[in-house]
Amino acid sequence: MLTIENLKMYGADVDDGLQRCMNNKDFYLRLVNMALQDGSFVDLGNALNQKQYDAAFDHAHKLKGVLANLSLTPILEPVSELTELLRHKTDGDYDGLYTRMMEEYEKLKAL
Repeated sequence: MLTIENLKMYGADVDDGLQRCMNNKDFYLRLVNMALQDGSFVDLGNALNQKQYDAAFDHAHKLKGVLANLSLTPILEPVSELTELLRHKTDGDYDGLYTRMMEEYEKLKAL
């Protein structure tokens, strides 16, 4: 079950995330759960596989905003790196970053 304590142990900056939610723990946890249901995680992978980098950027950018607002730092880091590579159309390890992001996603879901 997702709890504030579990999120702290995961490495999320819960205090910052709660501040954005007016310190309403139930609201914050509801938003984290909603973020975990976001189809952009899968859509990003599909766009990368199909080399649709503009669409991949849109999905990564959306996720970056959501994850940053919730201060989910461990998953935010690879998403941010991926977003910036895609923004600048830079060659990079898209697959490696996506894999790292999904590993963090699975850890977060397991909470």
